[in-house]
Formats: sequence, C-alpha cells, structure tokens
Amino acid sequence: MSSSSGRLTPEAARGLQGLLRAEIGPGLSERELDAVEARFGFSFSADHRVFLGAGLPRGSSRWPDWRDGDPEDLAGRLASPVHGVLFDVEHNGFWHPYWPSRPAGTPEALRVAGSALEGVPQLVPVYGHRYLPGTAGEHGHPVLSVHQTDVILYGNDLADYVRREFTGRSDSPHAHATVGFWSYFVEGGPGIDVTAPTPFTPYAVTAQEAVECIRMLGAERLIGRRHHPEQLIETGLTALVLGVETESLVLLAGLSRAEHERADALFGLVVGELGLEFPGDADGLRRELVHWWLRLIVNGSLAPAAGGDLITYEGWRALGRPPRLGALVERTDAFHEGAAPRGPLAESIVEEAARLLRRPA
Repeated sequence: MSSSSGRLTPEAARGLQGLLRAEIGPGLSERELDAVEARFGFSFSADHRVFLGAGLPRGSSRWPDWRDGDPEDLAGRLASPVHGVLFDVEHNGFWHPYWPSRPAGTPEALRVAGSALEGVPQLVPVYGHRYLPGTAGEHGHPVLSVHQTDVILYGNDLADYVRREFTGRSDSPHAHATVGFWSYFVEGGPGIDVTAPTPFTPYAVTAQEAVECIRMLGAERLIGRRHHPEQLIETGLTALVLGVETESLVLLAGLSRAEHERADALFGLVVGELGLEFPGDADGLRRELVHWWLRLIVNGSLAPAAGGDLITYEGWRALGRPPRLGALVERTDAFHEGAAPRGPLAESIVEEAARLLRRPA
C-alpha cells in the first residue's frame, strides 16, 4: 500500500534533479523503462518511473545507469538487499520471527531463509544503497537505506528523500515504511528509523543530568522530532526520583498506559515550568543537539551507527554539510556500506565523536 503523499509530476521531478550534484542525461522513455523491467524482472514504482523519465542522473557510480550500465552491476544492486539478509543469517545470527523455526545447521538455515526471501517485495536502487520498493503503479513509498539487516528510513517518499539527501531540508510529515517484510526492520526489527524517537538509553544519575535530558528532548521537539509516550514518562520519572520537582512532572511520571496520550502535552508543561531556554534559531538548536548526540555516543547511551545516522540526517545535512562533521559522516556511511568489519568501524565512530567533543565548536 502506498502512502498518501501526492504523485510526482515530470515538472517536479526535473526540479528535484536540479538539486543533485550530478549530470542529468536524457530521461528514459516509457519503452526503455519497460525494457529494463522486462530484462531484470522487476517493476519501478510510479514515482520512480516519472523521476527517471524526467532525466537520468549520471556521472557517479552511485547512480544506477539503467540505459548503458553494466548488466551484472545492475543485477547485483537489485539482488543486494536479499543477499545482505542472507549474510546476516549466516554470520550474525539473524532470523526473522515469522519464518519457520531456524534449523540447527547453517546450510539448512540458509536454504529455509532463501526460500522465505523468494517472495519478499523487490527493492530497486535509487542512489548507492538507498532503495525504493518496486511496486508497479504505486507512489509515495518511503526510501530506505539498506545494508544487510540495517534498514533505515531515509525519506518519506522519493521527493522528500532527494531534498533530505542533497539539501538537508524537508518539511514533509513523518512516514512509516509501507511495504511488507522490509517494514519489519524499520518499525519493529533491528534497523534504525532516523525520523523515529532517538533510541538512547537513559543515563541521568543527578538532577542536573535529568534536567539536561528533559531540555534536549525539548530541543528535539522544536526541530520536529517525535517521542514515544513511554520515553517522555520514563524521563519524567527519572527526574522526579532524582529530586526534580514541578507540578506537571508529578503528573507526567504517574501516567498509566491508558493515559499515554497526555504525555506530550504534560512534557511541554514540564519544559515551561522548569524555565528551560533554547536558542532562537533552528541551526543553533541543531548544533546543541549534535553536541548532545555526540555525548550519547561517547558515553554508550546511543549506538554508534544509530548516532552517526542521526547526526548525518538531522545535523550535517540540515546545517549545510559542515566539514567539521564530515569524518563522522564518512565513518557512518562506511559502517553501512560494509567496507570493513563493523566492530572496528563502530569504534572509529566513537573515537571521532570523542575527538569532536574535545574540539571547540
């Protein structure tokens, strides 16, 4: 099922391509698009067809060349998401909860997983390891960043993705993955949705740290990030236990599951009652948040790759790609590209975060 966003028009597609740092060649004709689909056995989604019909980005190996590209390379890109899942089945113990029970032996487990994966929706490469579901006639699906079972929502639809990836700006509402199997990783599995609540482990052991956490969640709200009610309630309860007191904090900390819809409003009241102040501009807010996210990475409260994705998505791109954050972004991207073992790459993200914290902003 597609999302409710509007259909992409050729005019809008050409406008999006004007944002790219790439040469734009002649668009693919309907006949060419049909031939690609027939040759490789998949379907472009409706908005992907319109985008490629408006112009074909080229000049970088990260853009698939559907007209003159190496057929083996294109086939490999199309197969990569499924091959990545199988890699994690073999080497990292992954097993989808809806598959039959995992066999004891690895070869048999790969056979069962491979059979289960034969029917999953095809993902079609857009740019690098960013993919759109290949859903014929449908539009508005989110763009996913896919490396093995790290699946990250990278844009609410194709237009939103291009703006986010290449300008760091977007005013689209939050979306969820909308295609079977792959949605599991974004919405319930081990992947990271960078538009979802920051997945950090509570760290406060003093009242000052508890207030800081409330303030930074308040800053996230101001740039449009959302939070689970449980996250706000837990933050309030921690602050209350550590001696922070306001009228609304007591109410927030005491909410029952049936009262979760009140959490956001009560949290806003807590921020006001504590007299917390924030920078008056969005860039100032984001710089403070980047500093906080770096600290969470270093103190172990935020997984390195998740923190790197968050800083890339909400910091580096939105702040105009400051060179200061470039090394962290590169290490995060290398983690997802699988260019080297993940353990050392995760450690390198932590090291870079620590280095950035030692440097003046």
